[in-house]
Amino acid sequence: MTDLPKLEADLVAAVAGAADLADLEAVRVAALGKSGSVSELLKTMGGLSPDERRERGPLINGLRDRVTTALAARKAELEAAALDAKLAAERVDLSLPAPPERRGRVHPTMQTLDEMIAIFADMGFGLAEGPDIEDDFHNFTALNFPPKHPAREMHDTFWLPENEAGERKLLRTHTSPVQIRVMQQANGKLPGWIATGQAPPIRVIVPGRVYRSDSDATHTPMFHQLEGLVIDRAIHMGHLKWTLDAFTRRFFESDAVVTRFRPHHFPFTEPSAEMDVQCDRSGGSVKIGEGSDWLEILGGGMVHPKVLANCGLDPDEWQGFAFGLGVDRLGMLKYGMPDLRDMFAADTRWLEHWGFSAFQAPNPATGLS
Repeated sequence: MTDLPKLEADLVAAVAGAADLADLEAVRVAALGKSGSVSELLKTMGGLSPDERRERGPLINGLRDRVTTALAARKAELEAAALDAKLAAERVDLSLPAPPERRGRVHPTMQTLDEMIAIFADMGFGLAEGPDIEDDFHNFTALNFPPKHPAREMHDTFWLPENEAGERKLLRTHTSPVQIRVMQQANGKLPGWIATGQAPPIRVIVPGRVYRSDSDATHTPMFHQLEGLVIDRAIHMGHLKWTLDAFTRRFFESDAVVTRFRPHHFPFTEPSAEMDVQCDRSGGSVKIGEGSDWLEILGGGMVHPKVLANCGLDPDEWQGFAFGLGVDRLGMLKYGMPDLRDMFAADTRWLEHWGFSAFQAPNPATGLS
């Protein structure tokens, strides 16, 4: 029969003599492993009589517990010694430069939007904002989209479920509803953060997110628009053309930018036009201000008399122009980004490449980008 006191003494001595964690692990396996000396003793318990088991069991279990405790204590000692040795051997060289910290970058969409706002602010435009969730009246009806009008099919709208009153709200398909809110004179019940009605003359831009059910390399379900609205007496298309010509040259930072107007149809403007810029499409990229090709970048026109009337303004006294452009798309054209979807992919590597410094705010006087 195994001499338990001698076995315990030998194992405790082996634990105490372990020089490192590897030696200690070898002692643990020899004692408590699957075929270890203590494990083999535990296996013999099944073949003992009840009286022998009552006598022998506490002795073997006590041996196992004491060896386990000795192993844990020695392991703590060896780990502490190893850490002390590592700390003594590894010193921090304070003369070395600190590792570079990762710095945040301004997203190209926000950079582009800031550039546009800076340009129009320099022209005397104010800023107006409105809600992303709109009602049918502001998004369609007031903008001369009557119910069941074919032009509504042009907008892939995200509709929300009906409310208790049977009304269906929607995610705005353009920022034009804010123009309605700016022109309306009877909207005092609206919260303060929503654009409130004001008497003409009006000169505002409306930046913000818009939503349409569309997705490909040049379209995303959520994107950004900036619209402009000018209401006054004796406003005409010449004012619109000059405003957009001046904006385009300043935005692309080149006097070589050439533009042209083409007749078009929008329900909320009459007459309406789309504006193209001259460009070069050779070489797999679009270069603005050179070449002989044309690229459409925005639309606008004179505010429709029905829209003015819907907002409580007399079309015989007031007139004006409105225009709208895609912020993300113009940013792609200016900075050569190939795919619109990358702008919303939340890839920090992409942002590290295309992002802008937060310490260089766009300024028309010192440079936009």
